[in-house]
Amino acid sequence: MTRRSWDVAFTAHPEEVARLRRAVEIHLKAWGLDDQVDAARLCVSELVSNIVTHVGAGTPASLALSAAGERLRVEVHDPDSRALPTLVDAEADAEGGRGMALVAALADRWGVQVYDDHKVTWCEFAVGASTASAAPGGKPSVERADALLDVYATLKSPACSYDREAGRVRRRVEEESVIDMVTDLLHRLRVHGGDVDRVLDCAQSRLEGVGFPSSP
Repeated sequence: MTRRSWDVAFTAHPEEVARLRRAVEIHLKAWGLDDQVDAARLCVSELVSNIVTHVGAGTPASLALSAAGERLRVEVHDPDSRALPTLVDAEADAEGGRGMALVAALADRWGVQVYDDHKVTWCEFAVGASTASAAPGGKPSVERADALLDVYATLKSPACSYDREAGRVRRRVEEESVIDMVTDLLHRLRVHGGDVDRVLDCAQSRLEGVGFPSSP
């Protein structure tokens, strides 16, 4: 059984979240676990943000990823064994209080291991067949869009409702990210005097000409 692992020490600051999300994406794609990238990145964001909020900015911590058999495990270690993460009853569109509820929704299971001098908050995902080949590979437009979404994710994490149904998390996150990015671009265009309706019409015409299958 092949086991893959990676870990990194970090100091808990809000700006570290984007760097860690990107590192998670790079390693999971290298391991062929493309279908786990979105859920794992979001869970890492929440777990690291919990340390910043509830333990304190500047706290020394570490992140560990491991994959073996049919499980991907994410662990975040911090030195405070008293501030334990808990589930709260928060609406999906609430500004706060969603952290561990989001982790519970995305992961197959999660938990906390408490030791004398530190704790480990972990979550696990069932590893299935990679969806990397599901996209229309080789199309420059898709590759450019992937690159833009990678950059955009470091500026604004997706804020959306999450579906526990298997196979839906990745698509939901992608759709919400695209909506956010397109909205921001159109807002910028309008602020600078551009014709939003004309741009939307042109984009729709070009999309229809590409020949991608329409959504059911």
